[in-house]
Amino acid sequence: MNEAIGYARCSLDEQDLTAQRGILLGLGVTGERIYLDHGLTGTNRERPGLNQALAAVRAGDTLVVPKLDRLARSVPDARDIGDRLTGRGVKLSLGGPLYDPGDPMGKMFFNILATFAEFEVDLLRMRTREGMAIARAKGKLRGKQPKLSARQQAHLVEQHRGGEHTIADLAEIFSVSRATVYRVLERAQNADRQEAGGNTCAGVGYVG
Repeated sequence: MNEAIGYARCSLDEQDLTAQRGILLGLGVTGERIYLDHGLTGTNRERPGLNQALAAVRAGDTLVVPKLDRLARSVPDARDIGDRLTGRGVKLSLGGPLYDPGDPMGKMFFNILATFAEFEVDLLRMRTREGMAIARAKGKLRGKQPKLSARQQAHLVEQHRGGEHTIADLAEIFSVSRATVYRVLERAQNADRQEAGGNTCAGVGYVG
C-alpha cells in the first residue's frame, strides 16, 4: 500500500514547526509518519529527520513537504534529493502539487522551483548584508566593545608600572581576566616602542 511520508524543518521557531506539521496533517500524512528537523538550517546536510524520511519511503510512496525550501536550500541539494527519489520510484508533494522527479516535465518543474528557492535565499542573504552595512554606517551596529575604557586602560598600565600590583591583582581590581590585562599591557608596550622609534627592546616585566 502506497503511503505519504511527511517531512518538516525549521531553524529556530517552534511555532513554525507546528504550523508545518499542521499542513502535513491536512495533506493526509498521519502523525506517526511525519519526520522533523528542529534547529537545523537548510544548508546543513546532516539532517537526521530528513535522512529518516528518505529511509522510510518506498517505491510508489510520496514524500510530502510543506514547501521546497523546507526540503532543500540550493539547486545541487534539491537535485541530489530528486535523484534519490527518482531512483527509488518515489513522488514528491510540495504543499499539495505532486511532482514526479522521474518524469521529464516533473523534473523540469522541480529544477525550476529549486532555482527560485536558491535565488530567494540568496536575496535574503544579500538584504541582510545590506541591512547590516546600513546599520553599521549609522553607528547602530558596533563590533565587540572593549572591556575597559581608554582611561581605565591607562590607569591599569600606570598601576602596573608602579610595581605594587601583580597581574592577578590587576585582573581582580579591574574585574577582567588576566588575558585582558596582558593585552592592555602589550598594547601600551607597543605604543611606547613606536614613540621611541622602535629602538626600545626591553620587555615589560610581567609578574603573575
